Amino acid sequence: CLTATIDPLSYSFYLYLSYLNSPDMPVVSLLFAVSFVLIKRRPPRSPLSSSSAASDVYKRQVSTQSTGTPTSDIMPAGSSAGYDRHITIFSPDGRLYQVEYAMKAVKHTQLTAVAVRGDDSVVVVCQKKVPDKMLDPTHITSLWRLSDNVGCAIIGHVADSRFQAQRMRQEAADFEYKYSYPCPVDALARRMGDVAQIYTQHAYMRPIGTASLMIGIDEEFGPQLWGSDPAGISLGYRATSVGAKETEAKTILEKRLKETPELTYDNTVQLAISTLQTTLGMDLKPTGIEVGVVSASNTKFHTLSEEEIDAHLVAIAERD
Repeated sequence: CLTATIDPLSYSFYLYLSYLNSPDMPVVSLLFAVSFVLIKRRPPRSPLSSSSAASDVYKRQVSTQSTGTPTSDIMPAGSSAGYDRHITIFSPDGRLYQVEYAMKAVKHTQLTAVAVRGDDSVVVVCQKKVPDKMLDPTHITSLWRLSDNVGCAIIGHVADSRFQAQRMRQEAADFEYKYSYPCPVDALARRMGDVAQIYTQHAYMRPIGTASLMIGIDEEFGPQLWGSDPAGISLGYRATSVGAKETEAKTILEKRLKETPELTYDNTVQLAISTLQTTLGMDLKPTGIEVGVVSASNTKFHTLSEEEIDAHLVAIAERD
């Protein structure tokens, strides 16, 4: 009986041999039937129980057979479970973790940029941090001139920012060479969104760890402000922010846009600077920020000098 409990199959085979050589066939037949019942009632053994990983595979198979739902479908929503190792594979809840990590890389730089589109101008303001005192501050920038009439602020990894700026310049130059007129902001933003989206489709690529804000004056539509992120989403904005504290900046912008009925050139510049200042919770200095401007009176993209920035900071302090 003990042998039958431990291994009914072997015991039944032993009884079968005894049945052929024993005169007490009724008793052996009864024991043979009992062992057969034990075999049927015994739970199935895992053929892969030799290792813990194989046991997990077997458990997933049993779970699928019992519930009709694969284990991956009932996986906790916050678990990446290896789906973050491949950019081309969606997780069960429809997420591309590598793209999300690229967006976090933008915030990892601890820089924030704010852009506002006014009635006759568009302004972008971003922080300027010099990581080492031995560096030349004139070589540290987040503002890039893409063409005569288009500029942008790029927040993210420094090397990726330089690559992104060079690619934008190339696309703008190719557009002007092909169509014989300057590349508009919206066309450039959409093109860069298409390029960024391609980087999410191939396993041998990685997303660009930057987010950009492009500004310019369009001959037909006036001031233009467009943003692009690592996922390839390019949209036009009245005002927006990218970087470490973009959520707080967008909340402040949404509130202050309602309180500012007329966005002249000075109001637009001061709104962008004051929003960044409130977001960071500190008094800004002319050497701590960069301001890029394009206006209807001067359609060339240019940056404000420290004296001009200081004048706007003084006006903000007197108003408050």
